[in-house]
Amino acid sequence: MSDPDRPHRVLYVIACGGRPAGDLPAFVEEAQANGWEVCVIATPSALKFMDLDHLANLTGHVVRYDYKQPDEPDVLPPPDAIVVAPATFNTVNKWAAGISDTLALGILNEALGLGLPVIAVPFPNIALARHPAFRRSMADLEALGVRLLFDPEAHPLPTPNLGPASRDLFPWQALREEFAKLAAQ
Repeated sequence: MSDPDRPHRVLYVIACGGRPAGDLPAFVEEAQANGWEVCVIATPSALKFMDLDHLANLTGHVVRYDYKQPDEPDVLPPPDAIVVAPATFNTVNKWAAGISDTLALGILNEALGLGLPVIAVPFPNIALARHPAFRRSMADLEALGVRLLFDPEAHPLPTPNLGPASRDLFPWQALREEFAKLAAQ
């Protein structure tokens, strides 16, 4: 996990394709203020919501979204912890099934094998949240030790096609509180 020669613990923030991905800078800045070196990884669908240049300037690391070539060095330090915000229906289901067809999923699957602490904030719309495969996938991930922040009664989910207003529903404060617990360990 932590390397004593590294000055900071490293947090990977993985963003999936949802409007809250555009709001990552505030969370990144808060994690940095608490001593974390932050690296951002995006799914291909997340890219349309994110300002990659701003995030790269903020973190000092390129935002990765694709696998590197086998002979290329990894440009990011290894993570000590991972936050997935937002975690989409697609990513939750593929992750639980062990599919690694994106860099983000590959990192998440390796994190399970390495026993890294992971906090995920599933944020499907209310219709997808009721899908039986999603519920099974969440149960599987939770059984593997993933900390899931998913409570539609406390943090309502968007309706299908809600659009930009869905950003206002994302439980950033609950994520900050859960991350503070993880960071205190």
